[in-house]
Amino acid sequence: MDKDQIKKIKETDKLLRKRFGLPERNDELPDPVDMLIATILSQNTNDNNSYKAYKNLKEKYPDWESVRNAKRTSIESAIKVAGLGKQKSAAIKNFLEDLFESKGELSLGHLSDSKNLDAISELSSYKGVGVKTASCVLLFAMGRNVCPVDTHVHRTVNRIGIVEAKTPDKTFLKLNENFPAEIAHSFHTNLIRLGREICKPKNPSCGICPLKDICQYEFKDVQIKKTYKANNFMLLDNVKKKYKD
Repeated sequence: MDKDQIKKIKETDKLLRKRFGLPERNDELPDPVDMLIATILSQNTNDNNSYKAYKNLKEKYPDWESVRNAKRTSIESAIKVAGLGKQKSAAIKNFLEDLFESKGELSLGHLSDSKNLDAISELSSYKGVGVKTASCVLLFAMGRNVCPVDTHVHRTVNRIGIVEAKTPDKTFLKLNENFPAEIAHSFHTNLIRLGREICKPKNPSCGICPLKDICQYEFKDVQIKKTYKANNFMLLDNVKKKYKD
């Protein structure tokens, strides 16, 4: 990214913090395996449902080894509240089986010395694990200054004019070139809130957007001022190092 893009990221982060505050995050980094599985559960559903599915899975099985040895249908039953139970249970079981087969243990500790893109490449090689899921592991469980790109982040950063890309994965690569230090978590998390509450896919509420003065969205309409309910629960900031209810 060039200097103007970096400056716009910093300005965006500042304005979002002014509107939404500095997002809370875990005091202790959770286990990367926990984070990867929680992120799989978060796909194509809201954070409340994926959190319930994660809790159900943890309550049903004492550890990931038990999940690895469980029948896929049993895993599916535990996580059904998150939707796409067949696909997600298969992804979870396949990941645990493949990780154990390749590393001899259910741990991602070996990634601690890997470069960001190398770690993302390895994680996304597991069936059912994409770039977004892999980058969430780096940000939320490994403390890396990496900004994952989900549908909200993809939509908003392209509308704002920080990057121009057709897909979330392409947006991720462009956005994370020389990403400014120490702000990935607040930038990512507050952009999700922006996408949930203001910058909707259709008829975004541009009139109440904290970024309206710097946003380059070609269909920006500051006359639209519809308000939406606050939606600030973030699953991945509620995955604990040692799970407790």
